[in-house]
Amino acid sequence: MASSNPVGLRAKLALFLPGIFLLGFNIGTGSVTTMAKAGATYGMSLLWTVLISCVATYVMIGAYGRYTLVTGETALQAFRKHIHPAVGLFFIVALTVGVGGSVMGVMGIVAEISFEWSKAYFVGGIAPIYWAAFFVSLVFFIFWNGRTQFFERALAVIVAIMAASFVLNFFLLMPPPLDIAEGLIPSVPDVAETETMGQGPLLLIASMVGTTLFSGLFIIRTTLVKEAGWTIKDDKQQRRDALFAVVMMFVISAAIMAAAAGTLFAEGIGLDAPAQMITLLEPLAGPFAASIFAVGIIAAGVSSQFPNVLMLPWLLCDYQNSERDMTLPKYRMMVFFISLLGLVVPLFEARPLFIMIASQAFNVVLLPATVACIFYLGNRKDLMGAHRHGLLTNASLAAIFLFSLVTAYMGFGGLLELLGR
Repeated sequence: MASSNPVGLRAKLALFLPGIFLLGFNIGTGSVTTMAKAGATYGMSLLWTVLISCVATYVMIGAYGRYTLVTGETALQAFRKHIHPAVGLFFIVALTVGVGGSVMGVMGIVAEISFEWSKAYFVGGIAPIYWAAFFVSLVFFIFWNGRTQFFERALAVIVAIMAASFVLNFFLLMPPPLDIAEGLIPSVPDVAETETMGQGPLLLIASMVGTTLFSGLFIIRTTLVKEAGWTIKDDKQQRRDALFAVVMMFVISAAIMAAAAGTLFAEGIGLDAPAQMITLLEPLAGPFAASIFAVGIIAAGVSSQFPNVLMLPWLLCDYQNSERDMTLPKYRMMVFFISLLGLVVPLFEARPLFIMIASQAFNVVLLPATVACIFYLGNRKDLMGAHRHGLLTNASLAAIFLFSLVTAYMGFGGLLELLGR
């Protein structure tokens, strides 16, 4: 009996590993900085954006996952076979470009945060380039193992650290409960009163949507579903897995926003650079809370870098319907060169926050095409049979499509404005 317990525990953990993978993919440094910026600048007033984005994410995960459960085809295979090969290639190129920017921005922010944090323990701190080199090497070292299950289990540990850090910080720094409740009511702060550094609430809303409703998340999801060997009989498990992921996405995102709202917003300080999250939190919340927040940011960055550097080889395997063997030299070379992008920001002293905003805005622009593709595929009787989208799913996807058009317009316009300034 005693020997069966570890097996049972592993079996239960395995049920949630795909959801943990999605969580690690979704909640990265981009999410942390965006949610912290929203909380520091607007308090909890934009929490409704996170809620709507998480609900929409659940619908999209369910729609894409259900397609694979019924047909056995991944998203890129379906785009190539049932729409046009160019559509699949478009997503590969677009997602690779977006992820390239994310790799640079994420590692730049993690290196800067680590540098500021290290000043408390070392005179002058450890330079960002050394931190970036360390974390790039760590991610590549873990990748070298080459197995999806290994990545998922490594992510499970890192995501647990990240979640615990942010949730603990929430209880230490939480704003009044009434402010949290009011934040669930949709509203847009006054642009004239709150706009800072060219980044008004519309661009921030678009960035928050882009970092949650990420097209790559839904496409990679279909690969994980197929690799798990799930069929339509596992639809209940797939929905439960998706629900676990999005609930945790909302909890962690809300905790990050609340921590910034309870300190930086309450003091009227705001947030203009990643390092401020440590240097400004410490005198307000104490070194313990600031250190916990730093650990959460670093864990979020490392957890998101795993799927980021793997995006291109995974997409290529998916598109070609080939075995996803990450030990092949060509894939290891791809991951190596993509990982090196993480050194760009500290090496050239670029602006990591701007790069992250740009990559997130690009994600928002890609979202309408992602929604349109699954709407088309999910309603084809020859592919889905009796499992075609119902009225509720179609109505939800139509609403998400309209929402994505509005936020894409916000993101594109806001990005142009930011570039102009």
